[in-house]
Amino acid sequence: DLRKAHSEGKSHFGVNVYDGGVADMSEAQVFEPSRVVEQAIQSASETAVMILRIDDVISSRAGSPMPDGGEFDGMGMM
Repeated sequence: DLRKAHSEGKSHFGVNVYDGGVADMSEAQVFEPSRVVEQAIQSASETAVMILRIDDVISSRAGSPMPDGGEFDGMGMM
């Protein structure tokens, strides 16, 4: 419903958190500071970069063989 409202040019429409429907946010006097949106985008970008780095580390270790006994160096049983 929200995509439909936006495609019809109703750019101020958003999700009503009380009933889950779509409503005109300017009419309901609901406004988001641009700083909140910027921070959300920045946090999402940083999270994506961290996930990609972790994926690279896992991928690079997938080709290397495990040490004998399946233990990592210096982490054997005592």
